[in-house]
Amino acid sequence: MKKIRFSSIVIYGILFIITLTMLIPILNLVAISLTNPSNVHKMNGLSIIPKGFSMINYKVLLSNPQIGKSILNSIFITVVGTSLNLIFTALAAYTLTRPKFVGKNFFMILLIIIMVFEPGLIQEYLVVMKLGLLDSYASVILYKCVNVYYLIILMRFFEDVPDSILEAARVDGAGHFTIFTKIMLPLSKPALATLGLFYGVFHWNEFFRSSIYLSSQWKWPLQLVLRQFVVVKDTTSMLGVNSLLSYSEISNLDYGSLQAGTIIIAIIPLLALYPIILKYYVKGNLEGGVKE
Repeated sequence: MKKIRFSSIVIYGILFIITLTMLIPILNLVAISLTNPSNVHKMNGLSIIPKGFSMINYKVLLSNPQIGKSILNSIFITVVGTSLNLIFTALAAYTLTRPKFVGKNFFMILLIIIMVFEPGLIQEYLVVMKLGLLDSYASVILYKCVNVYYLIILMRFFEDVPDSILEAARVDGAGHFTIFTKIMLPLSKPALATLGLFYGVFHWNEFFRSSIYLSSQWKWPLQLVLRQFVVVKDTTSMLGVNSLLSYSEISNLDYGSLQAGTIIIAIIPLLALYPIILKYYVKGNLEGGVKE
């Protein structure tokens, strides 16, 4: 029988406690959002079981056209933005890791300067205005299309691909496009999945520039609508002008549980994305690629 080390018990115990500190607040929000509005006052910060099950909060939220439209806006901005991020980051990383690329050091110094000395918000706003991107999805999608820090991470990963694989491809007549699409990208799935997660979380959670550049409410992402309700306390944005509920039903709602429901709706896509990304964190992606 295999003995369990005391150090392993301590490590697992610490990890279990850390997991609880992250899991309990989420379960608490779920419980509050599913609790009957008349029983919400009985819930505390550690309650994870609803007191009187009710879907009224989600009925209110999902019946509001603004919520549905904002969810679609967030999905569109996140999918398109993340796709462009990965495409341009991968192209730049491949180019900057080619040994024969002329001016590599110059461009790397330029990128580091850009990363350290970011332009101010006013200058950025003027550029967006001059390009005619105000009140358009492009204004938030194209922001930081290539993150220099993530670019450097992908460059290090590309550099770890054995030269013998690339040399064998060149001998077979493969050009840069074939090497990039058929070798570098498939072997870089874990790195691309990681960066895709980082970029996707950034786009999904971004609300500050949306509040500046998007003046039309029907273009607002979910996070901006969430901010209006949770921070600004704009209940109209949640209930909607033409609510399906009667006045008496609205008066019985608990706005704390409505806020909890809105937060859960906002984080569910990210929670669903993690298991999909995790399957790319596998070992041995490069094993068997080269025969010695």
